[in-house]
Amino acid sequence: MKRSKQALEEPCVHLEPCLRMESVKMRAATAATKREYRRMELVGEEEGEVVDEAEWLHRAEAQSQRRRRGQRYAFCCALFASLNGILLGYDVGVMSGCIIYMQKDLHITEFQQEILVGCLSVVSLLGSLSGGRTSDAIGRKWTMGLGAVVFQLGAVIMTFAPSFTVLMIGRLLAGVGIGFGAMVSGVYIAEISPAGSRGTLTSLPEICINLGILLGYVSNYAFSGLSEHINWRIMLGVGILPSVFIGFALFVIPESPRWLMMEKRVSEARAVLLQISESEAEVEERLAEIEEAAGLMKSMKSEEKEVWRELLNPSPAVRRMLYAGCGIQLFQQITGIDATVYYSPTIFRDAGIKSDQELLAATVAVGFTKTVFILVAIFLIDKVGRKPLLYVSTIGMTACLFLLGVALTLQKHAMGLMSPRVGIDLAIFAVCGNVAFFSIGMGPICWVLSSEVFPLRLRAQGSALGQVGGRVSSGLVSMSFLSMARAISVAGMFFVFAAISTISVLFVYFCVPETKGKTLEQIEMMFESGDEWRGGEIELEDTQHLIPSNNKSAPLG
Repeated sequence: MKRSKQALEEPCVHLEPCLRMESVKMRAATAATKREYRRMELVGEEEGEVVDEAEWLHRAEAQSQRRRRGQRYAFCCALFASLNGILLGYDVGVMSGCIIYMQKDLHITEFQQEILVGCLSVVSLLGSLSGGRTSDAIGRKWTMGLGAVVFQLGAVIMTFAPSFTVLMIGRLLAGVGIGFGAMVSGVYIAEISPAGSRGTLTSLPEICINLGILLGYVSNYAFSGLSEHINWRIMLGVGILPSVFIGFALFVIPESPRWLMMEKRVSEARAVLLQISESEAEVEERLAEIEEAAGLMKSMKSEEKEVWRELLNPSPAVRRMLYAGCGIQLFQQITGIDATVYYSPTIFRDAGIKSDQELLAATVAVGFTKTVFILVAIFLIDKVGRKPLLYVSTIGMTACLFLLGVALTLQKHAMGLMSPRVGIDLAIFAVCGNVAFFSIGMGPICWVLSSEVFPLRLRAQGSALGQVGGRVSSGLVSMSFLSMARAISVAGMFFVFAAISTISVLFVYFCVPETKGKTLEQIEMMFESGDEWRGGEIELEDTQHLIPSNNKSAPLG
């Protein structure tokens, strides 16, 4: 403990902004803690006021009703904002079946198949990178709407594509639209959610992605009986429907209160916060926290680097944020989840399933499993915490990926030792187990962490940069899976994924902090305040002595 205290007391001589931001962050933490104490008091009770038991119960019930109403309102906003995830999920799921019939109808090669599948992830980078700046300029919710319009245009072009070239044009547009929506929805939800339910609400996009994947698989199976010239077009065309609901959502959900404060639209920000907070006093405190963070950013604008320069040439605190926020996006993809989802028919064919309809029926089972377990995660993420779920997820994925490699190897080289049905069942079990463990932790928590760890001044661009790592790695895996599988076998690919998943367990231990229950301002302070990061995080109590001596009596936690 002595060493830890000494490390925390070292002056940030190499970080002038750290010294200047210290008192503001501590005041924000103190305000947040006072708010927790106030929640135990009665709303509207004045100092010295005497109330009888009936009045006390009436006020307590009114406060409880307001809390529940605010939670419902925040949930509805987060749910509407998460609809972009259905677009991404449906595209991922439906393409795994469409590609079977595209090969027969348009006579595309294996290489073209890899490019068509994988280019979505790479091209979505354009949407993610420009989405951060666009959302700062026109607002979070209208950026989500712009992404839905671009995706819809791409989906229409793909539906009526007469050739591979036109199909690629539509695919590229769809990728840009998905990049916009995927990046901004997580930021919007994090900024509108109360701290106590932010993990649950920020994981809603991952639920919608899984629901979209399941709908894509079901669409594949439902339309597989039509002619090869028509069925894949209908499968793609159905994906236009979610964007219609996104258009409706834009007229229902409010703008992010933090973005409104950055634009000095204080009355509008207050109106939004009143809908999700327990009391007017809490609204004023949250406004003060946001205003201090935004005001400090603007007051130091002449001395600070540009946002992208700060991210690309980071301070130690920002570097820790990048390790956590971008690293989790990278490991989410290089452990092979997109390859498992996109190429599940190829995996099951390698396991011994022959008919197209049986292949697509097996993928429906995968999609159903993925969706069910993401619902389990949403109930646990704010109760158990981020890191415990990540440990369960990464360890479980490692075991299932290794088991899948073993099952496919035995099916190829040990046919006499077991019946073909056993190998098929073992492969389906391993794939379903892999997506289940992914959905419990790595899937939803990736969205949560990447939108939590960056401070207000870096949040939009930092989240976009995290999307870069995720999309690039997803594209590389998707565009190389078939070629690599031909070289080292499908089983060999999953042994490689199992090895990478083992490394991800170490990444969670060393680089990922626990952010459960903390406000975004407290999380920023946690990254700024400590040198000891490995395997844990700095608690607010550990930073009390950083406050000037005349403020030491203030409770921090």
